[in-house]
Amino acid sequence: MSHETVYAIASGKGGVGKTTTTVNLGTALAQAGERVAIVDTDLGMANLAGFVSLTPDATTLHDVLATDASIDDATYRLADNIVAVPSGTGLDDYAETSPEGLREAVDTLRTKYDYVFLDVGAGISHETVLPLGLADAVIVISTPEPASVQDARKTIQLTDHANGEVAGLVVTRVHPDSDVTYDEIADQLELSLLGAVPEDGTARESVYAGTPLVVYDPESPAAVAYRRIAAELAGIEPPSNDADSTPTTDETTRDIDEGERDDASSAITEAESDP
Repeated sequence: MSHETVYAIASGKGGVGKTTTTVNLGTALAQAGERVAIVDTDLGMANLAGFVSLTPDATTLHDVLATDASIDDATYRLADNIVAVPSGTGLDDYAETSPEGLREAVDTLRTKYDYVFLDVGAGISHETVLPLGLADAVIVISTPEPASVQDARKTIQLTDHANGEVAGLVVTRVHPDSDVTYDEIADQLELSLLGAVPEDGTARESVYAGTPLVVYDPESPAAVAYRRIAAELAGIEPPSNDADSTPTTDETTRDIDEGERDDASSAITEAESDP
């Protein structure tokens, strides 16, 4: 899959670990030396805004889509090789946005970074469907719960409606003693299984610590799973110590020079309450 560089991370509903997956896949690839941008395309219910220290007048994707700023103005360095483009949290700013400008923003990021991850909002709306068609491929996120699997099916249908392509399925919050294998879930959805991320208390700890799990505890089961999925996407060999921890189932980073954005490079805080 290494020819695909822009991925939309999508789910039919919130609370399945979509933002956590976006951040950890992006961070894992950045650790491997890839240049990565993660973009919050959930314009109404922003998640990634919590990943950078923004002043009230800081530039966000809302400003870009309102044609008041460039995508570079809304790009914040998180760590080596990785940047974030957060959406704003103000409803007034949201009212001024035009999602159609997202295509140009993504095209610009595509030329500057090796991988771009679009954190897509849940539900059915124009701003939700649009990123599914702009991405090279969509990664569908689901838990093993039947309701979540049904919502994942709707995401696949939306992707088809947007003329997008689905890369495969990531199942989160899995338990080794489950009666259902994750390959069976993927088969139900007629998708390839990219990976299964186990339920891992350390994942929640990392959220509250404000650090991606693959940095907070790189040897934890969920971190190992995220690194393996990232390696699969990039077409590279996963770290050799990953094998025993897999769940068993069949610079172009932009330095921020403006004074009001000095803290952005080191501030990584909670973006999603569900790992």
